[in-house]
Amino acid sequence: MPKASTKLTAKTKTVPYDVAEQLRTPEEMAAYLNAWLVEAPDDISGIARALGDIARAKGMSQVARDAGLSRESLYKALSENGNPSFATVLKVARALGVRLHAEAA
Repeated sequence: MPKASTKLTAKTKTVPYDVAEQLRTPEEMAAYLNAWLVEAPDDISGIARALGDIARAKGMSQVARDAGLSRESLYKALSENGNPSFATVLKVARALGVRLHAEAA
């Protein structure tokens, strides 16, 4: 009697993509933020999330300390539903080592 063949199927495990894991250098972080500022300048929550991604890449606790904010308030301000004040955005940008700049449209 022939043995029934057992077919092994590989299970594919998916994990959520986290852009913070790809941001390794200050240049990559600045380019990522600049892309948001250029490509989606009206997407306030997207820009805040980009700052949050960079902060997570650098270490949220350290960025919070450098910005003079609590880690919890930083997470909240830079979350998808966050609405950081401009003062917070400037503090975070300074703590991240990135500069916002203007140019004629």
